[in-house]
Amino acid sequence: MNGPEKIARIRIALKDIEPEIWRRVEVPLAMNLKGLHDVIQAVFGWQAYHLFEFLIGAKRYGIPDPQGDEGRDVAQAKLMKLETLIAKGIDGFDYTYDFGDNWEHTLAIEVVADADPAVKYPRFVDGARRGPPEDVGGFPGYEVFLDAIADKRHPEHKNLLKWHGGPYDPDDIGLFDLRLRLGQIAKRRYAGKAAYAKRAPKS
Repeated sequence: MNGPEKIARIRIALKDIEPEIWRRVEVPLAMNLKGLHDVIQAVFGWQAYHLFEFLIGAKRYGIPDPQGDEGRDVAQAKLMKLETLIAKGIDGFDYTYDFGDNWEHTLAIEVVADADPAVKYPRFVDGARRGPPEDVGGFPGYEVFLDAIADKRHPEHKNLLKWHGGPYDPDDIGLFDLRLRLGQIAKRRYAGKAAYAKRAPKS
């Protein structure tokens, strides 16, 4: 008989930005790194327009592209599960999204525990501040964007407001959209588990 499902509580923070933009989530240990990438995209408001990479020790995981990896050895993210990393004693690693803007994140595995049977994972726990917009130009571009959005007299205020598609509040984490996107991931995951259970042979 299998034991209860295990989950990891992970704190994810964007590097080099103050005040800090961070999230804390709970995800199943059975989730692979591609699934964790989807979770990070959901909770930071990214749209998965660009490539990504996890750096764990000296090993890189992402979506291998022989023509675009510039000689780097990149393993398939979907083939590495969190439970395998944790079994190796790994409790922290890095994640980069968009090699142009180069958004670098640190991930710390804080707790491994039994899942709550009443909860569909992944689950958002807490966090602070809205993630930067896509294609804003990395950290330097984000600083310019924040200054322009906050100042109606800034020469780029109208242009950047139009580019973003409306107002931007860096302190509003966007909780509704965040939870909606995480809920869609959880729904797909549990639908897949239910379909597998129906196909599995009865003992």
